Formats: sequence, C-alpha cells, structure tokens
Amino acid sequence: MDNKKLAELMFPNIDKDIEYYEQKYPNRNLPKGAIVTRFAPSPTGFVHMGSLRTAFIARKIATDTGGVFYLRIEDTDEKRSVENGIQGIVEDLENFNFIIDEGRISETKDLGIYGPYLQSERASIYKTFAKHLVEKGFAYPCFATEEELSKIRQFQESKKERIGYYGLYAKSRNFEIKEIESKILSGEKFVTRLKSPGNFSNKVICADLVKGKIEFPENDLDIVLLKSDGIPTYHFAHLVDDYLMRTTHILRGDEWLSSYPVHEQLFKIFGYELPKYCHVAPVNKKDGDSVRKLSKRHDPEAALSYYHEKGIPINAVYLYLMTTANSNFEEWLEQNPKSNLNDYKFEFKKMSASGSLFDLDKLINISKNYISKLSAKEVYDEVINWTKIYDKEFYDILINNKALSIDIFNIEREQKKPRKDFASWSEIKENVFYMFDDYFDYKKVDFSLVNNPEKYKELINLYIDKYYNESDDKNTWFRKIKELSTELGYAPEMNLYKENPTKYKGNVADVSNILRVALTTKTTTPDLYEIMRLLGKEKIAKRFNDLSK
Repeated sequence: MDNKKLAELMFPNIDKDIEYYEQKYPNRNLPKGAIVTRFAPSPTGFVHMGSLRTAFIARKIATDTGGVFYLRIEDTDEKRSVENGIQGIVEDLENFNFIIDEGRISETKDLGIYGPYLQSERASIYKTFAKHLVEKGFAYPCFATEEELSKIRQFQESKKERIGYYGLYAKSRNFEIKEIESKILSGEKFVTRLKSPGNFSNKVICADLVKGKIEFPENDLDIVLLKSDGIPTYHFAHLVDDYLMRTTHILRGDEWLSSYPVHEQLFKIFGYELPKYCHVAPVNKKDGDSVRKLSKRHDPEAALSYYHEKGIPINAVYLYLMTTANSNFEEWLEQNPKSNLNDYKFEFKKMSASGSLFDLDKLINISKNYISKLSAKEVYDEVINWTKIYDKEFYDILINNKALSIDIFNIEREQKKPRKDFASWSEIKENVFYMFDDYFDYKKVDFSLVNNPEKYKELINLYIDKYYNESDDKNTWFRKIKELSTELGYAPEMNLYKENPTKYKGNVADVSNILRVALTTKTTTPDLYEIMRLLGKEKIAKRFNDLSK
C-alpha cells in the first residue's frame, strides 16, 4: 500500500511534519537531573484532594531538582466537561497557593512556550503525528461501526477470548487503498487506529518508580488514536503532549497502570525516550470496618473548598500531604522543627506503593502544631483574611481592635511549648470571643460549672476590692490569689487540700476557676493572668459588677 497516499487521503489539510513541532518545542535547557512533570486534569469538576496530592508530589519533585512543573488541561471529553471547568481548576489551585511554572492560567491564556496547554487547541498537532504514523505504516483508517464492534465483542465473549480490536478481528487494517479511497471520498466516517506491531506472547516491563518492576503482555491491540472527529484518545495525546512538552516524569493514578504497554509501544514506534512513570495509589478513607476511595460525592473533605470554609491553613494541608507521600517526613520534621517543606527532599523510595488513608484527625493535629508555631501577627493576618470572607462581623471587630487581638493571639505563644488551641481559623472566635465586649454576655456565665458556686459574689467582689492590682507581675498576682483563697477558706496549695480536703471549701484552683468563669464563661482558657492583664481593671470590674446585680 502507498502509505503516503493514504496519509494524504486521511489528512489532506495537514501540511506540517513532526520535525516542525520538534524544532518548535526543543529540549529544555535545564540542569542535569532536572525533572519536568505536570498536572493534567480534565475540566469535569472541582480539584479534589486526591488530585491535589498527586499534583503536589509532582510539583515537589520538579522544584527539588530545578525542573519545571506545568498545568495541562485535558478537555477532549466534551460530554464530561462542565461549564467554566477550566477556570474552576485554575481558581482551585490559585486559592490553594499552588504555583505553576507554566501552563494554563485562565480559560483563554497560557503561561509558557510549550503550549497550547489546552488539548482542544492542539488538534493540528495530533493530526500531524497521526499522519506520520500512517506514512510509516503504523496507523490506518478504521470504518467499523459501533454495531460491528459490538458483534466482535459478543463473539469474543462467547468464545472466551480477549476483548479488543486485534489480529483477525482488525479487518480494517487489511483494506486496499482503492477501497479506503472510495469510502473516504464518499464521506464515510472513520477513526484512526494504531497498526500495532506487538505480540501478546511477548512481555514488557514497567519499571515504576514506586511499585517496582511490573510485567505485562506486549500490546497487540489496534487502539484508537484519533476519534472520527479528530479528537485524540488519552493514549495518543499522552504520547504527543508529554513528548513535545519534554516531560521526564509521569505521575498519575494507578488506574492507568494497565495502559503502560500501549504507551511504551507508542514511544518506541516514534523512537522517543520513554518518560519515567510513577503510578500513584488512590487516597483512601476508612469507612467503618472497610476501606474505600475518598469520594468527591460523599466526603466533604475531598473538596478543597472544605479547607477554605473551615479555615484550615493551606500550609498545614501541604504538611499533611507530605506525611502521606513520604514515610520519613514526620521524623524529619521533628528533627528539623524550624525548617519548611522547601528544605525537605522528596524520595520515591519512601512512597507507599499501596497508597494511604486520609486521616482528618491527623491533619487537624498537624494544623494545630503549625498554627502554634506562627507569630501572633501572622495568626492575626490569617484570621483577618479568613473572616473577611466568612465572618464579616468578627472581621470588623478584629480590624477595630488590632493591637488587642494580636496580644490575645500571643498568650502562651512565645514559649518553649506554645498552646495548641486552634486547628483552624474558624475556631478562633469560639476560643477568644470573651475578650471582646461585643460578644461577652454576663448572663451566659454559669457558675454551676465550678466548685462552691454559691460563693461567687463574695469571691469576685472581695478580689476586685482588695486583691486586684493591674500593675502586679505574675508572681505577685498568683500570691494574691493564694491569699484570697486563704481568706475565704480555700486551700492556698494543692498539697494542703489533698492532705485534708474536709478542712477546706476547695483549693486555689477552684478560686481561679470561679474568676475564670466569671470573666470568660469558660472553664478552660489560656493563662488567666494574661487574660486579666489584657482586659484591664475597668472591664474586669464591670463584668464582676454585672454578675453581682
């Protein structure tokens, strides 16, 4: 068969060759060992946590090696694409401070010279590469209808044979050029299929960076490369895009592992160096006694918006994702508490081949640790950013009380073991509301929460009249709390109370707790001395007077 004539029949409007694109997209000028990789989602909905994890690892390995990480949008499946899907992906990443080196940055714009980074804008490139395969005798037009393909499948099933278009079943590969020309000129639709040179009895080995060496039968299926409308399949677009964008490493879900023989064959046919593959297991979740894949539909924590709404710091999420990516990261973080993610080098050998469980409780603990290490000013700035969107009333209060707010956030922060009260910005208000007169309501003070509640009026009045002095240092303040305890019949030391509990109404902790509840409505707060210092005598006296009415 005259393959060049066949190629012209199939692609009459393609006047460039693959050498044109190879020159247009040359090898990248990068340091030795630099990794080029990508995140290539489809615009079918929001970016979910499993996808973010894979993209995060891909970006990390590119950054660690001085390479390139880019965003490519695979929008060839129009039926699954959603309105504003591309912009949704871009915004999800931007809102998560996820920086790309190049790629799609809006519905219509690219950053970088290896684009377009939107597959639907690359039609002529795919056709050029398909035409090349036809010219080399590795592709052909297939006119088989859905009905014919269905009959082949049914026959294969009845004979318990492998399903697919291959060997004797691939009838279109044997058509004569005149018959093909007649069909094309008469307007018959066709797909472009690979004329596979493979033998199913042979073996190929995938040297996966995480799963190790995996053996597969060689591909002998005449897979579809271009659909009848010219849109490429995932397999063919992967070959063209990742070659021309000079991708060195492919990180993708392990559901694509079985496709490896096809992809290896395509790269081999073109004579291109095969990229390295890392097939990532899905993020799972424990559901009762079983384990299932984290679900976009059923698990709210699968959506990135969940973390924005809760106010969980983005950096804390990334720290958590790294614990799921590399088994030694937590130990490294403990040994390097002042370091950050940029200082840690990702290792494929430290990645689990079987995936990981998504542990929201662990993420919350990591978030608490992360927030505890921030300065009070950093906490204030983050809370301002969050409340501006999700709690305008609290935002206004914080803006109008900036110095006080920073002092509040600094209570028990600048010490060897800082408090870990907050796991998210949404928890801040419920933990500090009592510091602001706008939120404090003395009517909600419940003295049934403390020991000897009937004595609260006598205690708070005696304290404010006789013992409180806002210029006292902490030692003097606590000494006076002990003196107050003794005057009212409480043990000034815990050990005295333990030795003879019937001798006292309670102990010094009970006295502190009455003061705490009176001023905050809560039995557990940060350091009471610091709270009282920030409130000041005037506010303390007013709250005590209101309670004494």
